[in-house]
Amino acid sequence: MSLNSVNTNIGAMVALQSLNRTNEALNVTQKRISTGLRVNDAKDDGAAFAVAQSVRADVAGLTAANEQLGGVKGILDTALSGLNKVSETMVKVRETLVRLADDTLNTDQRAQYEAQYTALRTQIQNFVTDATYNGRTLLSTTAPAGGDIATTRNESGTTYTLTAVDGAGTLVIAAAPTTAAAAQTALGSGGDFETVQSAISDALNTFGSDSRYIDNQMTYNKDKADALEAGLGALIDADLAKESARLQSLQIRQQLGTQALSIANQAPQTLLSLFR
Repeated sequence: MSLNSVNTNIGAMVALQSLNRTNEALNVTQKRISTGLRVNDAKDDGAAFAVAQSVRADVAGLTAANEQLGGVKGILDTALSGLNKVSETMVKVRETLVRLADDTLNTDQRAQYEAQYTALRTQIQNFVTDATYNGRTLLSTTAPAGGDIATTRNESGTTYTLTAVDGAGTLVIAAAPTTAAAAQTALGSGGDFETVQSAISDALNTFGSDSRYIDNQMTYNKDKADALEAGLGALIDADLAKESARLQSLQIRQQLGTQALSIANQAPQTLLSLFR
């Protein structure tokens, strides 16, 4: 093909193609700099984008799991707070029972200690009843407020179950004994006081273990989410130092390409000299 043509300018075509490629590369670099991401969508890198979306879903799942665990943590802490007050009150209950076990008390003294015992029993009942968080409690097995709680613990939806206790039935002492013998029986081995005290200790131990587990799981979820986000960054984040240098290089290439195209477009003008 003749190069001396005003219809086909090979030089201009080559210069334009080169300039278009430079502009495309410049657009990509500017996109990376403006977003901070090497992979913004599937057009940039389909495989990397698919992996990134999967990792983002895992991170979102872990975040949601920790939010749920946080709510359950509130229920546990409330239950433990109630149990601690019950346990503290049981110290006074034992003291009162010991006094009631004394057969030398007169009628008026016994009535006063029985009233004190009844007041302590009422306090325990109130502590158990009031140990609710967001309408839920672990110190009751009666729905809808009470019952076991199965909480989501990770991004896969795996659950961890917290077992509720029948607070009204196992954590509350019996009514005040009316005789010294009844008080002695309550204090004895297998008596009401020992049975309730044992149930309180078991509940404190169980819920304390559950609380530690929830704390550890939340910490693990946070650490795992951080690790996933670090891996995600290594996969899709742009190297801004590199992109900055590339941007300057492409801007210079764009200017040179524009000048080259301008020169190529002027080439046909030289053919006019042949007609002078």
